[in-house]
Amino acid sequence: MRRIVIAGTESGVGKTTVTIGLMAALRQKGYTVQGFKCGPDYIDPTYHTAVTGRRSRNLDSWMVGHETVQAICAKGCEGADIAIIEGVMGLFDGKRPTTNEGTTAEISVLTKSPVLLVIDCSGMARSAAAIVRGFQTFDKRVRIAGVIANRVGSEGHFRLVKTAIEQECGIPVIGFLQKDDMLHIPERHLGLIPSIERGELDGFFAKLGERVAETVDLNALLKLSEAPALSAPRSYVNVNKSYNVRIAVAKDAAFHFYYPENLELLQAYGAELVFFSPLAGEPLPDDVDGLYIGGGFPEEFAKTLSEQQNVKQSIKAAIESGLPTLAECGGFMFLTEAIETTDGSCYDMVGVIPGRVVMHSKLVALGYREVKGEKGNFLLPEGLRARGHEFHYSTYEAEGGLPFAYETTGLRGVKKDGYQRENLIAGYIHFHFASCPPMVENWLKRCKEVKERG
Repeated sequence: MRRIVIAGTESGVGKTTVTIGLMAALRQKGYTVQGFKCGPDYIDPTYHTAVTGRRSRNLDSWMVGHETVQAICAKGCEGADIAIIEGVMGLFDGKRPTTNEGTTAEISVLTKSPVLLVIDCSGMARSAAAIVRGFQTFDKRVRIAGVIANRVGSEGHFRLVKTAIEQECGIPVIGFLQKDDMLHIPERHLGLIPSIERGELDGFFAKLGERVAETVDLNALLKLSEAPALSAPRSYVNVNKSYNVRIAVAKDAAFHFYYPENLELLQAYGAELVFFSPLAGEPLPDDVDGLYIGGGFPEEFAKTLSEQQNVKQSIKAAIESGLPTLAECGGFMFLTEAIETTDGSCYDMVGVIPGRVVMHSKLVALGYREVKGEKGNFLLPEGLRARGHEFHYSTYEAEGGLPFAYETTGLRGVKKDGYQRENLIAGYIHFHFASCPPMVENWLKRCKEVKERG
């Protein structure tokens, strides 16, 4: 099997551009490519999926643990010629500054994958070798196998960088990308999902792949990416009982943040997933026993969502009747009374959660969270903990005291958060079910109990 980690010396879009370009170039040569993303990112995997034609997966050693990372990697690689693992932030940036926990470096070690280091070489030549040497010696367990010089000014500039690195560091520089605004990935924020789903970026991906093939030695990449086979790790799916229930899953441009493993775990425990689009005016499907509304960008479609009266009423009636429901981030926002956008406009939402959400122009919350359920939380009863993350530009303005759903622990301490009401658990947390598979069984068990009560 071939596997390689594409890691940057720092955070930035350059690494993603290189990753997508390599995926596209290899696809154009007929290779089956599997994409992975280190960390909890939902956006970059969408690019991977669009370019490779295979569902990209996240590898997050903090959220799901080492064995589960290996299991997810092994499962994703099935049927692929090469796996390309895009790093998160810089190679050694993760949960805390004192360890490799949650870093791209840790993922490379866990998956036994060599690293291709992407360096922003603008404004430097020999100094690039010093940067590579520092990364080589920082953690000897991480095998940096080669380098791509990004944002060079010319082919001559590339030759200077290549000569310095190969002489001082003893590893090959297999290619370069020049400074070119045309190579910047467009719509890297809120317009991304609809554009990709409509195929509007296919031409850009094709052009990027062609450009990469011109300046990167793909044969050298294939040779560098040779990696030992992963031993068969213990599966993250360990099902003791199956539940014959139907779970409605909101899935469209407004709600699309779902880890593949979350959906697979629901199915492994016997759930039939029924997808529907609130944005397209599709009401809650009939005869479902549970509801899952994931994250996304409801604020970008607030006006359209506010006009879907049948959708909102069907969801509100079902939740108020006791339908076991999990709403994460964008789904949580949708279930409140209203969303106020950054221009001051206010749009009515489902209204099953008192209070409203207010959008801000700056990031409000970002980071990993360990989650412990509050009393009454049927997903996370006493003694059970799950892991997830937050990333949002909004705040929730509650009306009166809240029945909190859980207690979260992050870098900034412990706080009560989320909202619960009978069989509804909602909040800003994006859960990774593989961090706590029993929460899936608890959910489906509650769905079955409610179904049998009629």
